[in-house]
Parts: sequence; C-alpha cells; structure tokens
Amino acid sequence: MVSVVPHTPSAVPDFTKWPSFPLEGSFRVKQLDEPVAVEPPRKGEGSAECVSCNAPDDAYIWVSERWRVRAMDRPTGLPMVLILESRSHLDLGDLPNLLAAELGVMTVRLERAIRSLDGVARVHVNRWGDGSAHLHMWFLARPYGRLQLRGTFLSLWDDILPPISESQWRENLALVAAWLAEFGGRPLAEPPRIQWQAPSNLIQQAASERSAAELADGNSVTLVEAPPADAEEEEGAPETSGQPAAGREPDPDGTART
Repeated sequence: MVSVVPHTPSAVPDFTKWPSFPLEGSFRVKQLDEPVAVEPPRKGEGSAECVSCNAPDDAYIWVSERWRVRAMDRPTGLPMVLILESRSHLDLGDLPNLLAAELGVMTVRLERAIRSLDGVARVHVNRWGDGSAHLHMWFLARPYGRLQLRGTFLSLWDDILPPISESQWRENLALVAAWLAEFGGRPLAEPPRIQWQAPSNLIQQAASERSAAELADGNSVTLVEAPPADAEEEEGAPETSGQPAAGREPDPDGTART
C-alpha cells in the first residue's frame, strides 16, 4: 500500500541570499493554493466602475488627449513612482496600432523625464495588470549609488525605505510634468510653495544667531590691563567711570535663544 505524501514546499530560493533581497533571517515557502476553475474579475473591468476612467484630470500630474500620468497620494521611499495610463478604457493587448505606437514613445519619454531628476540612477518600468483592468504602467526610480536596490526587489524597497520629504517629492513631480509638457499635453503638478519670511523675521533670526555666537565666544574671557593710576592725572585726560571701554563680556543671559 502506497501512502500519499503531501506536497512540501522546497527550500527557500537562492534569491533570498542576494544582496538586493530586502529581508533577512529565517524563511519558509508558503503552501501553494489549488488553482481556481474561474478567475475573479479584476477591478474596473467595465468603464462604469473603473476608477481611472472616473478620475478627473486634476488627479494627475500631466494629461494629454490620449495619455495621463499620475503619482501616489503621498511620498514613498523612492525618489519617484509614477503610473502611465491610457485615457481610453483599454488593456495592453487591446491597444490599437496608434496607441500601441504612442505607448512606446510615452514610455521612453517618461523614463527620460524621471531619469533627469537629481539623484536618480535608473528607472524600472513594470506592467503587472492583475489588479486593475485599465492599462497602467509603473515607473520606479532607483536612487543613485544605492546598489543594494538594483534589480527585482525595487518595488519592495519602496515600501521599506523612509519616505522622502514632501517638498522634494512635489518638486520632483513638477519637474517631470514640465519635462513632459515640452512635448505637448498639460502639466498639472505645481512646485512646493516657498516659505517666505517677512524682513522683520529675518532680522530677528540673524540677531538670534549673532547672539548665540557671542555667547559661545564669551566662554573665553580676555583680561584687559587697567591703565596706570597717574594716567588719569595727566592734563586733558578725560574722566572715566572706572569701567574699561573694551573687553566687556556680553550679558550672561544674552537675548532670545533658538
């Protein structure tokens, strides 16, 4: 009699030992589920319930007659993550020849725009298509010098790394949108607002910094030799109040500190 031995997952694959793999420690492979007879529909199979079709243009950073580019709703760990979408409700294999040709041009153009940003070494272009039925291409920027982020796991690192600053993120979005607009379309992303300061605030800040520097210099006291007693009796010598005119230490409590 032969007993049935349940399927046991094999040992963890070698890529868990790659330098680019973002996790370390002990792992085990998940049990593989049985295949389903009929796959469930993806999100937005019909244009009526499609999120992309119902999104207004102002939800994107750049739009044209047939294409739109959108960003995440907040900064993430990579310098830039963007999604290129067709305006028409189509999937990759449904594109007519005109849009198929334009997709190649748009892919190269958006890759160049992202790669023009400071600190970007490479741009990874991905298309999965299992989540949403509407065509969407992912563009992920790898930071320059971060060799550990090269390759397959860049999208995982995006969720692990601390997010970049919002001001830098918004500036990057505006630069990419402006770059694309050089070839047509309409840029919608705006650079971050400058934090203007009133002149009085700038003067107060400069005074505070100067006061802090004076307090720091006050730690080393310079001794000034008092003038000889007979110097005050010379003809025409001005009367003094007994306090030297130079060598005075700054007030010990100083002014406003920052």
